[in-house]
Amino acid sequence: MSEAKAVQLTYEDGARAVELARESVEAFVLQGQREQPGSMRDAFYARTGAFVRLQSTRGRGRMRGCAGSYRGKDQLGHAIVEAAIKAASDDTGGSELEPKELDSVVVSACVVSGVTLTNDPVEDLELGRHGVAIDHNGKHGWLYPTIPVENGWSKERFLSRVCRKAGLSPMAWQEEDTMVTLIDGQVFRERPDGGSVEQL
Repeated sequence: MSEAKAVQLTYEDGARAVELARESVEAFVLQGQREQPGSMRDAFYARTGAFVRLQSTRGRGRMRGCAGSYRGKDQLGHAIVEAAIKAASDDTGGSELEPKELDSVVVSACVVSGVTLTNDPVEDLELGRHGVAIDHNGKHGWLYPTIPVENGWSKERFLSRVCRKAGLSPMAWQEEDTMVTLIDGQVFRERPDGGSVEQL
């Protein structure tokens, strides 16, 4: 098991991460513009990965977009902006987010605080804390840390679903030449009722 350490956010940093993601989504959807992080909090200068997820509060609460990267080359502030724009585009949710949807999506941000390459994913994986990325023969897929908890999945089911997302057989995670990466992330989310940001 190999590990790489990154940044640890305070609640205030996390709340700002969600706010920046929301501003970036709105600037892209309403004006077609890229938001600039502006004067960033100290933690936002760290070079680490980030993901942004958009979930509809209408109907069954379907996912409207999720994008990002755990391989952080950009400063965190820029990584959040980039992930938010991709999540709101037609690349990840099937169709671009429309202005009328802005009031009915919940924005969450996952900031990568560590990455672990594991040979024993069932033992090392902690549901609700880790996202998972799988690489095998040029195919790649990943899923957000909170998804297995939301869906009541076991560790094995979570790993199988990431394999399917990568276009692999559900049991590919057990194969020797498959690379399984655990993404340790702090997840912060808008509350659906409009209250303060919560840390999951």
